[in-house]
Amino acid sequence: MAAHRRLLLCLLLLAPTLSTTVLAASGDGAGGQARKTYIFRVNHRAKPTVFPTHAHWYTSAAFASPANAAADPLEPLHVYDTVFHGFSASLTASRAEELRRHPAVLAAFEDQVRQLHTTRSPQFMGLRARLGLWSLADYGSDVIVGVLDTGVWPERRSLSDRNLPPVPARWRGGCDAGPAFPSSSCNRKLVGARFFSQGHTAHYGAAAASAATSNGSTEYMSPRDADGHGTHTATTAAGSVSYGASMEGYASGVAKGVAPKARVAAYKVCWKGAGCLDSDILAGFDRAVADGVDVISVSIGGGNGAVSPFYIDPIAIGSYGAVSRGVFVATSAGNEGPAPMSVTNLAPWVATVGAGTIDRSFPAEIVLGDGRRLSGVSLYSGKPLANNTMLSLYYPGRSGGLSASLCMENSIDPSLVAGKIVICDRGSSPRVAKGVVVKDAGGAAMVLANGEANGEGLIGDAHVLPACSVGESEGDALKAYAANATNPTATIVFRGTVIGVKPAPLVASFSARGPNGLVPEILKPDFIAPGVNILAAWTGATGPTGLESDPRRTEFNILSGTSMACPHASGAAALLRSAHPGWSPAAIRSALMTTAIVTDNRAGAVADEAEAGRAATPFDYGAGHVALGRALDPGLVYDAGDEEYVAFMCSIGYEANAIEVVTHRPVACPTSAAGRKPSGSDLNYPSISVVLYGGGNQSKTVIRTATNVGAEAAATYRARVEMSSGGVDVAVKPEKLVFSPTVQKQSFAVTVAAASAPAGAAPVYGHVVWSDGRGHDVRSPIVVTWLQPL
Repeated sequence: MAAHRRLLLCLLLLAPTLSTTVLAASGDGAGGQARKTYIFRVNHRAKPTVFPTHAHWYTSAAFASPANAAADPLEPLHVYDTVFHGFSASLTASRAEELRRHPAVLAAFEDQVRQLHTTRSPQFMGLRARLGLWSLADYGSDVIVGVLDTGVWPERRSLSDRNLPPVPARWRGGCDAGPAFPSSSCNRKLVGARFFSQGHTAHYGAAAASAATSNGSTEYMSPRDADGHGTHTATTAAGSVSYGASMEGYASGVAKGVAPKARVAAYKVCWKGAGCLDSDILAGFDRAVADGVDVISVSIGGGNGAVSPFYIDPIAIGSYGAVSRGVFVATSAGNEGPAPMSVTNLAPWVATVGAGTIDRSFPAEIVLGDGRRLSGVSLYSGKPLANNTMLSLYYPGRSGGLSASLCMENSIDPSLVAGKIVICDRGSSPRVAKGVVVKDAGGAAMVLANGEANGEGLIGDAHVLPACSVGESEGDALKAYAANATNPTATIVFRGTVIGVKPAPLVASFSARGPNGLVPEILKPDFIAPGVNILAAWTGATGPTGLESDPRRTEFNILSGTSMACPHASGAAALLRSAHPGWSPAAIRSALMTTAIVTDNRAGAVADEAEAGRAATPFDYGAGHVALGRALDPGLVYDAGDEEYVAFMCSIGYEANAIEVVTHRPVACPTSAAGRKPSGSDLNYPSISVVLYGGGNQSKTVIRTATNVGAEAAATYRARVEMSSGGVDVAVKPEKLVFSPTVQKQSFAVTVAAASAPAGAAPVYGHVVWSDGRGHDVRSPIVVTWLQPL
């Protein structure tokens, strides 16, 4: 119920009217007024023919007010002309408001900072050497994956072009030279590398940019990756085969991306410690599509479930422009789980990817003085604690207050922790940074304990001292022992790498969850992919913890997050694009969704890592976990394009001028069918989310159209409905779809009816499955929720 009330509040706050608000910000401008960066969406068709380019028009007196043009000339940071038409500029609020009123300006919105949300994971998704999708797609060699992130470290083996054929002739990209990044850094694997710093510089100031340029170990004003995130995501999606890979001995084996022969184009739009500016993200989309990428991977988004209407969300706008040109876009769902309604990147034209575990773990044990053993995880690779040496155990939160319990900087009394194992609560500061605090205070080791917010979800970290993480229940037991034992002692034993862990997958505790806080009729996330303890290539500029104080350097690193899940989907899309070059982005996403699995490697229901024993739901995993062995041949797909997406935006109440900001072309909303109000549920989506309002006797019908992409042009599919509980009737008509060489598309209706809302108006889950009896089970999740009418 709390989630439903939150949803109603979001819907009220995000009414579908085009925002024209312009706010002031810090920084000096003309006449002492504050400056801020704004993004302007312009009707590019209004350009007078006298100007050779839109850039000439935007900077002319004919575009700006003649009175202001001389005193404060317009100097665009970016000019957009592919997925978006317009420009960004650093302006005073009054000047921005003046430009907003220009007859050719359709919308103006402020620049905002967004955040960045392997040796085994490809096999866990069902890929096998010389078989199936890898073999048929030639490992993706003809596909180019654009990665919008923190850049790339080009010398890594995972970016080697050994044995790759020439770069596809259609490629139009380039290699931007800059500090520590000569143009020769690109090759047949890393086919392009660009960086976009204008928004970053305008937001943080030229001094910050200069500092980044002068200190190569901190940041590079070039495509080189000082952070590591971009190198990791790029090589997760499309890393070349690298033998003898590991992270300081952990996860050893042969590292390779999901599409190991696909080409990589890196677009640096995010900066170490500084996030990603909307204006630079939009420029990255614009350039990537113009360069000719086939897939775009975007592990970026707002935090805390933040959502914006699509027409003021640069990721939604940029991705629409890409998808409308046939480019598949994968985005990360966010890391604010397990809180409900925390999922971000909600546009229905992108694949929104949550995170799941794989069947590999890095266990550690805490052995207590009373003989009990508590289970945890760790990637610590330094000198272990001496065998059988028991150390005093101390929890600073017992007497030191909240800051001490969280092991925040300068919060721990060295006289109380010297030589001891210190228990730190998770939250408020980076997990590995807590270990630095403990180490600096003289602590010998650390146990990082989850609280209620993180539940039982565990993430391995390359700690700077002997340390491990434990779930909430183990953490509570550990703290109780430390508080009640006369002389509490413990030691930590590190167990290395374990393969074949069961159950797997689990929905990662941190993975953002539905319902969709913007349009509840679209189920998000779409699916989950491996996102916990993923090994991929790493930067040479920082250690595996990412801390400035960490002197270690590793070729590979192990990270967790939906940022890691997203490039798994990008690599999967690259393979499907190579195997089926005629498929649209929507068809590729449909294949990934309708073949996803909802059972684990014990044949049980996929569970939620955050809450032991609880089965996950479509709000947690969408359609399920990606299964690439099945996605190659899904049987049927649910396709959609510009016309369907425009109708969708019309159905949720967006006005034509707001929709044009997204589509960058004039639109007209279709006429509603007599007696039937259009709904967001009507989009031809592979999942079905139905919202019922009020009490009893509710009924709603949605329409879907399936396209036969199976090897047999003649096929017959029959429907079955699987629901988790009673109280809801779901009927499919017709119950049989017959395809022939001349009829490859068939529509059907799904009617949901309920005599009354269940107790507490709890959501009801299920699936609609179309089967042909020849191995194709085309599975669509269905979610029914109840809301009180506004």
